[in-house]
Amino acid sequence: MNNPFFSFWMAGFECTDKLNAFGNRVDFIKETGHLDAIDSDYQLLDTFGMRTVREGLRWSQVEQSPYEYNWADTIQMVKAAAKAQVQIVWDLCHFGYPDDLTPLHPMFAARFAAFARAFVIMYREMEPNLTLIVTPINEVGFISWLGGEVAGTSPYCHNNGWAVKCQLMKAYIEAIRQMKVIDPYLRIMTTEPLVNILPAPFADELETAAAQSANEHQFQVLDILAGKSCPELGGDPSFLDIIGVNYYFPNQWFHITNERLQWRQPEQQGGRRLNELLKNIYQRYQRPVVLSETSYPADERDEWIAMIGNECSETLKAGIPLWGICWYPIIDRPDWDHLTPWHNSGLWDNDAVPGQKPNRILHQSSAIALRIQQEFFRENHLQQSVNAEGSAHS
Repeated sequence: MNNPFFSFWMAGFECTDKLNAFGNRVDFIKETGHLDAIDSDYQLLDTFGMRTVREGLRWSQVEQSPYEYNWADTIQMVKAAAKAQVQIVWDLCHFGYPDDLTPLHPMFAARFAAFARAFVIMYREMEPNLTLIVTPINEVGFISWLGGEVAGTSPYCHNNGWAVKCQLMKAYIEAIRQMKVIDPYLRIMTTEPLVNILPAPFADELETAAAQSANEHQFQVLDILAGKSCPELGGDPSFLDIIGVNYYFPNQWFHITNERLQWRQPEQQGGRRLNELLKNIYQRYQRPVVLSETSYPADERDEWIAMIGNECSETLKAGIPLWGICWYPIIDRPDWDHLTPWHNSGLWDNDAVPGQKPNRILHQSSAIALRIQQEFFRENHLQQSVNAEGSAHS
C-alpha cells in the first residue's frame, strides 16, 4: 500500500461547523480567521516542512438548501493549496450537519452521499491528477456519544448513541461507494479516538468486564466500516484504508469514576504508553496508521510534543507503518460551547478579532520542541517515505 502523504509532520485546521450544546451554530474556519488568512497560514507551515494539512468542507455551509451546493469556500482552499503546494486531507463532515438534517433523519445517508459525490466531481474538475484523500465523517464514535448519549449536539438525545452511530456509519459507507464511482483511486482516512478505559482499582469481576467492554467500543466504527459487524450497513474490508487515530491527554481513564490517568507515565496507574496503543490498533487491522490529531493546551505543549515524538519513534522502530503525525489544531481555537476561552493548544496562538486580519503568535517552546523531534526523526531515518507528488521528505 503506497503512502499518499506529502509530509510526515502534518497540520490540522479546526473546522467544526457543529451545533453546540446551546443549539448555536459555530464555524471555526471563520472564528479562527483561517479562511481569510489561508495563504499566510500555509506559508507559516512551510517553515516546519508541513505540506499535508487537514481541512473541512463544513457541510452545513456548503448545502444550505437540499442538493444545492455552494463551493466558493472550498474552491478558495483548493486554489490556496495548489499555490502553496500543500496537500489537503478533506473532512467532509466534521461534526456539523445542514440545518434541516440530523443523523436520525430518514434522508440523512442519501443527502450525505450525494454531497460527497458532488464534492468529488467538483474537486476532480479542478485537480484531475492529485491523489484525493478524504475523511467522510470525523470521529463517529465521539459524535455519536456527544449527540446520542449526552445531548451535547444534534440530535440532542440521551441513551441513543448506538442508533446515531449506526445512521452515521450508513451515511459514511454509502458516501464511500458514491465517491468511488467517480474516483476509484480515492483514499479514505478514518479519524477515530484512540482511548484506553481501565477498571478502577479494586474493581470486582463484573466491573472489570464492563470496563473491558467499554474499551472495546472504540473499535465499533472500524469494525462496521470493514463489514466485520453490522453487515447490513454495507461495510467492506476495502473501505478500511488508512487508520487515523486521535489522541489527547484525557484519552486514558478509569471506568465509572472517569478519573483521567496522568499522561506522562500512564503505565504507573496501569495504563498503556501511546506506542503500545498504536501497535495494538495496527495488529488488529493490519493497516497503516496516522496520528491524525494530537495537541495539549497551555504551557505544557512542548512537553507533550516531545512525548508524542518519543512514542512515535518507538512505534516506527517496532516496524509499525506510522505514516504521519498531525498537530491539531495547528492554529489555536476557542471553546465550542462558549467561544471563550481559547485553548492555547496550537503551534501558533491566535488573536483573531472579527473584521481584522488575525495575528499568529508562534509558541516558542513548542516550536523548539517540534524542531528537535523533526531533527531526531531525520537523523535516525524514522520517517516513512512520502508520495512522489510531495517531492521531498519533511
